[in-house]
Amino acid sequence: MNHSSVLIIGVSGGSGSGKTTFARMLHEKICQKLGPSTCAILSQDSYYIDQSAKFKGDGSINFDHPSSIDFPLLAEHLKMLKDGKSIQVPNYDFVTHTRSPETNPFAVLPVVILDGMLIFSQENIRSLLDYSIFIDAPENVRFERRLHRDVRDRGRTPEGVRIQYEAQVKPMHDQFIEPSKAFASQVVSSMHKFDQPIHEIIEKLI
Repeated sequence: MNHSSVLIIGVSGGSGSGKTTFARMLHEKICQKLGPSTCAILSQDSYYIDQSAKFKGDGSINFDHPSSIDFPLLAEHLKMLKDGKSIQVPNYDFVTHTRSPETNPFAVLPVVILDGMLIFSQENIRSLLDYSIFIDAPENVRFERRLHRDVRDRGRTPEGVRIQYEAQVKPMHDQFIEPSKAFASQVVSSMHKFDQPIHEIIEKLI
């Protein structure tokens, strides 16, 4: 545990594992217990590096490799929150792959949930987490969820999503994400309801 009044909980897992759903449910339950505006979610996805100049279509850039994320800035921001300082979170557009010059203010709150599939693969991020939860899901489930999300929300084609998954998403998951499960304080299966593990985590930490 870090010596700070800010509790940072990391939630990780493969793309489509259900980690964001878990993070949102955990956020809701913490706010119900502690009161509104006591907890917020910080997303790894906000820290993608601007790749618009290099993007030439599906598969041209490996967005699932740790090098695509500005982890030094994320680590700096986590340290600032621990020190009681608010941060300015980058604003990344998944359709154009650009980072907007405008940022989003993020205030210091008692509990911060960090949501990201690669966060446990980075020692400088892991060292700043007070508790870490890995959401586990079978590969076929993760792929179907990612396919649905990317087509619906990010303007992708089913063929493009499949090509990227086979060429980049799965290899990066096997190389970086799956091994990072070993660093988790707790592993939660997405094949069961999240209510019970969330209740247990809140009772343990809050």
